[in-house]
Amino acid sequence: MNILLKRTTEAPARGDGARVLVDRLWPRGKSKEALKLDLWLRDAAPSTELRQWFGHDPAKWAEFRRRYHAELDANAAALAPLRELLGARTVTLLFAAADTEHNNAVALREWLLRAHKH
Repeated sequence: MNILLKRTTEAPARGDGARVLVDRLWPRGKSKEALKLDLWLRDAAPSTELRQWFGHDPAKWAEFRRRYHAELDANAAALAPLRELLGARTVTLLFAAADTEHNNAVALREWLLRAHKH
């Protein structure tokens, strides 16, 4: 299972495979054509309440991941389109956050890799 991560500001590349936006909000100033999206999976994003609580504060990262993974566990059916893509090819999860280490795409990738092992 090959899952890549990219900011929405990074140019699409041949090796990206399926490009999936995993943010609840559309990235400011970006067109669907510019992102070269295969799928926008809003339901893979953290709830609005969790996203606002986290506020991209690295000090809250461990608790954010725990809460977000619990949300994903409870909403695993919404990720069926993503799992289908993962079975066939490389998938690049796109996110708009400036912090490349503490964001929902990183936590989603961890969850997907853990879920795949079971």
